[in-house]
Formats: sequence, structure tokens, C-alpha cells
Amino acid sequence: MLASPASRELTGAAPLRVLTMNLELRGKTALITGGSRGIGFAAAQALVNEGCEVRLLSRSTETLEVAREALAPAGVRVVTHACDLADPAALLGLGAIVEDVDILVNNAGAIPRGALTELDETTWRAAWDLKLFGYINLTRLVYSRMQARRRGVIVNVIGVGGERPTANYIAGSSANAALMAFTCALGGASVDHGIRVVGVNPGIVATDRMRELLMRDAEVRWGDPQRWRELLAQRPFGRAAEPSEVADVIAFLASERASYVSGTVVTIDGGATTRQTPL
Repeated sequence: MLASPASRELTGAAPLRVLTMNLELRGKTALITGGSRGIGFAAAQALVNEGCEVRLLSRSTETLEVAREALAPAGVRVVTHACDLADPAALLGLGAIVEDVDILVNNAGAIPRGALTELDETTWRAAWDLKLFGYINLTRLVYSRMQARRRGVIVNVIGVGGERPTANYIAGSSANAALMAFTCALGGASVDHGIRVVGVNPGIVATDRMRELLMRDAEVRWGDPQRWRELLAQRPFGRAAEPSEVADVIAFLASERASYVSGTVVTIDGGATTRQTPL
């Protein structure tokens, strides 16, 4: 059984894959924020294919339910919980949702583009409350439980803006740089408690949100949003990454196959950041 067209439209993902890497994750429990769409949903796909029970957090009850139905064919338990992680008080309601989590994937949050003078304080703070402080606050909550059990993995989905900052994405670049430092600092100490903390920095990924941004850029440049694919022609391999390509790295890092990896961030951008002329 495959995900319905409606499911694919709301999750921005391909039909449920049945590919497995045999990462010995069966029976583990993963909590994924922003898990109903894009990279978060693709990570859920990868982990349920490995036998993980997944708990999805997102602000939208509708997209969570669609995601849950799309993941059902994997035959593992999928729990959803609508929650605004920008609201610290909302964390208090998570309770049992976080109690026995083996893997936390922090993924929620999209920070708008714009230069310093184009983003007011309200916009900047709202974006950081969800992504930067959302990651930190949920990690603090889950980490204490993992610490008591002396095991667990935390994967932070960050973004290449943190290692290649630009002025027209200043709020996002600054938040991502902070999350990279947070990941490395915590991941260096967490191993003393049996916990690994790692990050991934995706470049351009073919999610619904990215397509919308590219369509706006194509509209500005050529007056035709349908020409958005032309903006990717000079990217590595002539395309954006697929969400599943990021998700497979997340699944590997969350597994015991990466048991000696902590305090580091893996870049997933086809080599764009290290090209002579970064794209």
C-alpha cells in the first residue's frame, strides 16, 4: 500500500519507501519535530522502515494525521501530537511523549530570508523562538531523560547557512551558526552520559517550501514561476537534494552504526559549500 496523492501533496514526500539499511533500529522510539512534511516526514519514513516507533510533533493537526496515515503501511506505531514548540509552556504538555525517547530529531522551524533592515524584531524573535530556542528547550527536556537512562541520540537538522552565512539570510545564518555551536559543544560532553549529539546541514532540498521560494525567485527574475527548475541548473548534479537523501543520513547517524560519532555536523549539499564558487 502506498501513500495517497493527498498524502503526498501535504507531506511533500514520495510514496512510503520500503527500503531498509538494516541499521538495527527496530524497537527504538524516535521523536521528530516538524515531522509531518519535508525533511521531517522523510526522516520518519526512513526510521519506520527500520522498525522504529515514531512520534511526530507539528503545529498542524491536519498534516499530522495525513502523515500518520501515510506511514501506517510500515506496520509500526506512529503517534502524533500537535504542539507549538515556540511556546515554552507547550513543552509542559508533552509528558509521556518524551519520556522514553531513544532518538530525538529536531527539525521544526523555518526562518525567513531578509537583510537586517528587512526583518523587524517581532519576525526575528518569532523565528528564533521556534527553531533556535525550540531546539534548545526540547533538547533540554529530552536530554535529562536520556541522561537518567544513560543512552540516547539527538540529531539536529540545521542548514548550511550556518557555515556559509549571507547577509540576505542573516536571521537564519545566525541561528544556524548558533545551533552548530550548540550541537558541537553538547555533543562533546554528552558522551560522558552515554548520549550522542550530532547535526546535519542540508543545502537546497526539494521540499514544498523550497519549491515555493524558488518559484518566487523565478517570478522575480523571469516573470515566470514555472521556470524555477532553471535556478538549479548550476547546482551540484544539476538538482536539489531529495528529502530522502537527507533522511537516510539522519537514520544512519541515529543508529549504532554511527556509535562513535558525536559533537559534529555533517554537510549534505553535494559539495556546494566547498566549491570554488559556492552556489
